[in-house]
Amino acid sequence: MTGMNKQFFVRDDGAVAGPARDLVGYGEHPPVVEWPGGARVAVQIVVNYEEGSEKSFPMGDEVNDGLHEIPFHLDGVRDLCVESVYEYGSRAGVWRLFRIFDRAGVPVTFFAAAVALERNPAVAAKLADRGDEAASHGFRWSNHFEMTREEEREAIRLAVRSIEQTTGARPVGWYCREMSVNTRELLVEEGGFLYDSECYNDDLPYWTEVFKKPHLVVPYSLVVNDARYVLAQGYGSPEHFFEYAKATLDRLRDDGDDVPRMMSVGLHPRFSGQPPRADALARFIDYAQGLGDVWFARRDEIAQTFVGQVPAPKIA
Repeated sequence: MTGMNKQFFVRDDGAVAGPARDLVGYGEHPPVVEWPGGARVAVQIVVNYEEGSEKSFPMGDEVNDGLHEIPFHLDGVRDLCVESVYEYGSRAGVWRLFRIFDRAGVPVTFFAAAVALERNPAVAAKLADRGDEAASHGFRWSNHFEMTREEEREAIRLAVRSIEQTTGARPVGWYCREMSVNTRELLVEEGGFLYDSECYNDDLPYWTEVFKKPHLVVPYSLVVNDARYVLAQGYGSPEHFFEYAKATLDRLRDDGDDVPRMMSVGLHPRFSGQPPRADALARFIDYAQGLGDVWFARRDEIAQTFVGQVPAPKIA
């Protein structure tokens, strides 16, 4: 191989920080988990509640956040248009979503940035009153890969304490904005977490190992996710969201084997809280409820059901 680039011929991963990659998973024979009522699919709706905790000039970040409706970015100056998009989510959008959930009688999980709940206590009170789950979406909606290990440890600690104060319950789930190679270890170090959702790699929960301890992962998805309304080559209309959601559910209900699976639906109040997109969401929920074999559940309920049937493996 003299004169050749050896990188073209690498077969295996080398030693790197963070979780090891698993390209095999369950393979052809996933565990058969029985959802309540004999449901074929456990549908898990996530509301990513970030508004008021994103990067902004008023919060001293000297930058405007990027995930919004506006197709251009202002650099070096405050962008009031972007800020108002986020304000819509907390002022109007989240309440439209609550009305849809209330009418349908479905529970949801909030991936809640702690500071966002602090800045709108009425939302924290409403989700607690409904019995929804508040999983932690970080202290602020910040990229954890930008933090040192000590900064991330402190952000996790503050997020847990804050959400417990605003909602009355300690978060048992975790999903931050862009995890770091340290995130999962720090979650296990902090303790008290039932699961994290920092992966997109399966349709069922699975066990992994951290510090010689079993740790549960409940995967998320970016496919049926309303961020695609504002990302290039994403949803061009509410019908696209409905079509993706319906096709996902239909396939999972009859996926070629007898394995019940889970389905994630990702929402943001500033996106799906808009009337036409909220309408597509409501129509999907109505469609799914009419099938008779779909269980709408919180993420912690899915985790607990899974753990009850697929216990943590023994680690030597």
